[in-house]
Amino acid sequence: MKAVFDTNIVMDVVLDRKPFSRPATRLFALSEKGVLQGTLCATTLTTIHSLAGKELGKDRAHSIVGTLISLFGILPVTRAVVESAWLLDWEDFEDGVLHEAARHAGVEILVTRDVKGFSKSMLSVFSPDQLLSMADSLE
Repeated sequence: MKAVFDTNIVMDVVLDRKPFSRPATRLFALSEKGVLQGTLCATTLTTIHSLAGKELGKDRAHSIVGTLISLFGILPVTRAVVESAWLLDWEDFEDGVLHEAARHAGVEILVTRDVKGFSKSMLSVFSPDQLLSMADSLE
């Protein structure tokens, strides 16, 4: 099962945002074990580096992004991805870019706490808890 994690899921883990960090951390562990093929959009890494740098300091942010790079596949953001995201005309362009990067890479599942924000998605969209209930049957 190939899944892309929205930036909010990654930030939940990075900043240990309770109660959201627990299911997100479990999903990360499933990715590390190979139960899920976890991916991140390239733009998620730049956003995480910026936000974590402000919250935790530059060195810690650098370390976190290095760990994410080693743990997840990285979805490229190409001109084709940006153009197709633009044509979606979604309220949140960043969400569109993440969606299109995933779609262009053949990802089937998008994991987010903002399920409503992806209501027009062509991918299957799950909250962390929803995906965990599915993934439990795969272990």
